[in-house]
Amino acid sequence: MSRYNIQSLLFICFSLITNVACKMEISSPSADKIPQELIKHLDTRIDNYYWLNDKENPKVIDYLNKENNYTNNKLEPTEKLQKELFNEMKARIKEDDSSVPYFYNDYWYIKKFKKGKDYPIYTRRYKSLESTEEVLLDVNKLAKGHSFYNLGGISVSPDNKKLAYSADTISRRLYTTYFLNIESGKLYSEKIDNTTGSLTWANDNKTVFYSKKDLTTLRVNKIYKHKLETDPKSDELIYEEKDESFAVGVSKSKSEEFLFLNSRSTLTSEVRFLNANNPDGEFKIFNKKTSGHEYSVSHFKDNFYIITNKDNAKNFKLMKSSLNVTNEKSWDNVIDHRKNVLLEGIEIFNDFLVVVERDSGLVKMNIKKWDKSDNYYLPIDGETYSLSPGTNIDFKSKKLRYSYSSLNTPTSIIDFHMETKSFEIKKKQEVIDDKFDESNYITERLWAKSHDNTKVAISIIRHKKTELNQNTPLLLYGYGSYGITLDPYFSSVRLSLLDRGFVYAVAHIRGSEYLGRDWYEDGKLLNKKNTFLDFIYSANHLIKNNYTSSEHIYAMGGSAGGLLMGAVLNLEPELFKGIIAAVPFVDVMTTMLDESIPLTTLEYDEWGNPNNKEYYDYMLSYSPYDNVQNKNYTNLLVTTGLHDSQVQYWEPAKWVAKLREYNKSDNIILLHTNMETGHSGASGRFEALKEVAMEYAFLIGLEKNIF
Repeated sequence: MSRYNIQSLLFICFSLITNVACKMEISSPSADKIPQELIKHLDTRIDNYYWLNDKENPKVIDYLNKENNYTNNKLEPTEKLQKELFNEMKARIKEDDSSVPYFYNDYWYIKKFKKGKDYPIYTRRYKSLESTEEVLLDVNKLAKGHSFYNLGGISVSPDNKKLAYSADTISRRLYTTYFLNIESGKLYSEKIDNTTGSLTWANDNKTVFYSKKDLTTLRVNKIYKHKLETDPKSDELIYEEKDESFAVGVSKSKSEEFLFLNSRSTLTSEVRFLNANNPDGEFKIFNKKTSGHEYSVSHFKDNFYIITNKDNAKNFKLMKSSLNVTNEKSWDNVIDHRKNVLLEGIEIFNDFLVVVERDSGLVKMNIKKWDKSDNYYLPIDGETYSLSPGTNIDFKSKKLRYSYSSLNTPTSIIDFHMETKSFEIKKKQEVIDDKFDESNYITERLWAKSHDNTKVAISIIRHKKTELNQNTPLLLYGYGSYGITLDPYFSSVRLSLLDRGFVYAVAHIRGSEYLGRDWYEDGKLLNKKNTFLDFIYSANHLIKNNYTSSEHIYAMGGSAGGLLMGAVLNLEPELFKGIIAAVPFVDVMTTMLDESIPLTTLEYDEWGNPNNKEYYDYMLSYSPYDNVQNKNYTNLLVTTGLHDSQVQYWEPAKWVAKLREYNKSDNIILLHTNMETGHSGASGRFEALKEVAMEYAFLIGLEKNIF
């Protein structure tokens, strides 16, 4: 706390002349330094803030609360703006909304929201949409009394009489599964704790398969079988994955004839299968795991269809096998590997095969007739869109349901008639804002040259009234890990920035699969620094081309994108005027050397195993926490959740403490810890908007120089 003389205190607490209460500005918290030696490969690191990893220590909670108080104090000038942002974001959302109905097993299923309610209501109607509505679950009622509530999954038994659902009330992604008798409306007596939240019914209507996590590492390592109305303590362990780099899951084929037990690491897959009519039988290995071989399986009529990268098919190809002989020696080609086209998935119908692929960064859908009488692409225009299959349950259907949006076009659910090639828009996202008009926003895709002359795409949107010059504020977003590609999508929330003159851009950096599998591999392991440099060169490209300047450009990323923010901050501490790092993975070395921390062993194929010195040295050279130095760091807002299961809260907490210690500038460094949530932030569709409003207010506040 800053020190004031008595006269100053009297004045700052209350002003008799203006009758306005004044808020005392507090100084930034200073975390205690308790040196901890960390030794590996004869290399010693000193971690002064290691003690922050014990949330059972009252001093840790006290420190996090002090950080929150400091953040609230520094953002106090934006309180009115935050409320304004929240109200306008909320106002754009249609509160009494519902999903497009889909038909499954004699029922139409619909998810709906009611005005003033945070959570969905799941309903169904028998055979006709004119039939009486049946409420399956009202999540608003289930969430009462909980500061956090997340529905993990909902699954109806094949006979339509029973429902299983799961809930997480801590935000640790550990779910309790419940069973409901739909006819009576009563819960069954048993419940299953610490599941992943999803389960699969066998066809006997009484057997379910579910997965559990190791409670220390949170690795999904076990599959169990449960019989309804029996004690879960007696559930049979069906499979345990002993390899710590693998996780497991269970699913059902679209045909509902097979159960699939999937075991996979970042680079390797193994599938087991079982007839869904024989839940007490034994799962059979589809094809034994081989390091580097990734594959997934679908069933249709007399064949299994396999998406695989075997025989060096980096971008994957489609093959098929008979139901009786499934090892890879028996597989036949359906779609060959293509060097420049990534095969992302398939949708199978009786008469059509729909191939979801990515070409030159853009998702496309190739529609093929099985009899080869027609072969064409779903017509899509533009370069800044997001396209994905929707709910396509019925093999007999001649309609492909898909979701489409672009940076300036709200999400539409569309049925495409594959025979007539006609479109039927089933629903388009409503934006409750009289000022909103798609034509008011300009979108484009640019290509920037990175450090090695590799071209990196940047998707951009701005209001047509926003002039591009050195004074234009621009927010650049990035991720670039795990092969996850961020397609440009519409956000009604984002309008609050665009309508205030901001440009929004997404850098499609290496580490994703935007340009295929090579694009991913060129941004991981010993190539990880390409990700950071791609982002920096993308920012510089925007500056050089007069979209903005260093005085008005901002950056944002979350989770592994938070690592991106941390690495970029160390490499170019003054390139951006401000950075938002959400739930950032920044203490790379300590986390990846601790196999007891959730998810560590699963990540070796992504970042490298630091027990190997080559990887240790490389990871240490970019780990954000380990590379903090005496520099003029820019303005920074860091967010985390106390119960985060993906990136533990102490990583951003330690990082902020160390940055404050070394920072030579007067710029603000803020840490906001949500003390009730985890990796995904607040539950409820409106509560989460408050966190977005805080982030946007931080950016706008920096732009207006009010801090």
